[in-house]
Formats: sequence, structure tokens, C-alpha cells
Amino acid sequence: MSENKMESIGSENDSKISNMSGENCAKEDSDILSDVPSDCKIPKTDLDISTPDKNQVNNVESEPIQIKVIYNKKKYDVSVRPDDTIASFKEQLKDLLGVPEPMQKLMFKGLIQDGQTISGSGITKGAKIMLVGSTLNDVLAVSSVSKQDVVEMEKAASVKEPLCKQKIHRKVLDKGLPDDVLPGIKNVKEALPSAPLSGMLNKHGGKVRLTFKLESDQLWLSTKERTEKLPMGSIKSVVSEPIEEHDEYHILGIQLGPTEASRYWIYWVPAQYVNAIKDAVLGKWQYF
Repeated sequence: MSENKMESIGSENDSKISNMSGENCAKEDSDILSDVPSDCKIPKTDLDISTPDKNQVNNVESEPIQIKVIYNKKKYDVSVRPDDTIASFKEQLKDLLGVPEPMQKLMFKGLIQDGQTISGSGITKGAKIMLVGSTLNDVLAVSSVSKQDVVEMEKAASVKEPLCKQKIHRKVLDKGLPDDVLPGIKNVKEALPSAPLSGMLNKHGGKVRLTFKLESDQLWLSTKERTEKLPMGSIKSVVSEPIEEHDEYHILGIQLGPTEASRYWIYWVPAQYVNAIKDAVLGKWQYF
């Protein structure tokens, strides 16, 4: 037998052996797999990458967080929900600190607007919020009157004595017309000027300036010491009377609380602006 023929035969034998070996291995693997309990087999599944459940996201957003509110140099721990609106947060602060919602200004990286949510304004756990505003008691303190003043006002009311003749008001009027008061014009009605009304006096004889912020529905009542930003809706009534012998000017009382004792008196108000003041503060059809 030639050498080439023997090589051919050898090659065929190697091929058969290789095939048999492969078949045997496959059979052994198959037998091994068949012996594995069905519970241990891992079924083939498609890879499922799904987004978080919407309810899970909402639950996370509604979980309360702790923040700090700084007011009058004091810190208060407050619990809020990220999806709460700033308007509802202000209601919470009113109950906690006594500052009416319209008089609150919340600062966190700038002024926070009522329409925003806690999370939408960037507030997160541990954030520090600055609250600026006055309580109703602070505002009423500006117009506080003594017991003697109340007695005198009740006495004057019982006999219908004009305001300008009442002792409580004479204390201021007897000082005379202020040098820097705006000119008064009687029997004329004018709209509010674009600039604040200034040069008037309060019951202590101090200078008073009135600024009407109609876009924010506020009346700013300013003295040398402070400025109170009063929501128009917090003012109960406005009364006025002309000053005898100076009827181009009025005495004007802004009632801040439930009783007449809470009236903030302003003297030497130019007569031509009195109706416009009442219109702005109370609404055109609400004063008398």
C-alpha cells in the first residue's frame, strides 16, 4: 500500500473519531442537563427595563421633609411635603407664627411665588427659608391708644363731637399745618398721584407717608421708624372728616382691627384725595 493511500485512510479515521467524540460529548451534556431538576432550570426571558411606577414616584414626592424657617432671628423646624404649594405653606406658617399670608414674604435664592411648589422652588430637606412679615399684633401696635384715649373717643362719639374738636386729635392739630404737607383742594376729587402721599402726621405728631401698591393690593404705611405693608383686605374701614378752618384737609382714620380703638389716625390729608383713598382701600362701593 502506497504512502499516500495510507495517509488518506488515516485522515478518514481521524475524522470519524472526531465526529464520534463530538456526538458522545453532546449526548453526555444532554444527559447531564436532563438530570437537573426542572426547578433549577433558568427560563429564558427577554430583558425588561421599565420606568418606575408612577405611584412610587408620587409617594416619594409626598413624603414630608424637614426644613428650617428663620423669622425675627429665630429658627423654626417645619415639616412640609415637596408637592405642597407655597400658598398652602404660608397657611401653615400663619398658624405657627401668626403672620397673615398676604403679609408674608418667603426668601430662598430670591423671592418665592405663591404658585410654585416646595420642590419646584428648589427647596429640599434641611433648606433654610427666610420669612419677612409683620403679625397683626405688630400692625395694631402702630395704632395703639391709651385707655384715656378710648374714654375720650367714646365720650366724643356719644355727643357726636366733630373729630377735629376731640381732645385726642387737638393734640396734633394744635401744632399747626406741617411745612411740607401737600397742597389741599376742597370740593375737588382727584385720582391718587403716582408718587406717595407725604407730609402728613400720625397721632404722635410724627411724619406719615402713604404708598398705594395697587398691583399687589397693599397699602404701605411708613413712618421714620418703620414701614408696615398692609393688605387692602385687612383694613376694616376708612373714615374721614374735614378739619374746621382748614377744610381743604381731612382727618382720616384707617381701622386695622375689629374695634374703633384700632384706628390709625392720619392728619392733614389733602381733601382732593380722600375719595380716591377710600376707593383704593375698600373698593368703590364699600365705603360710606
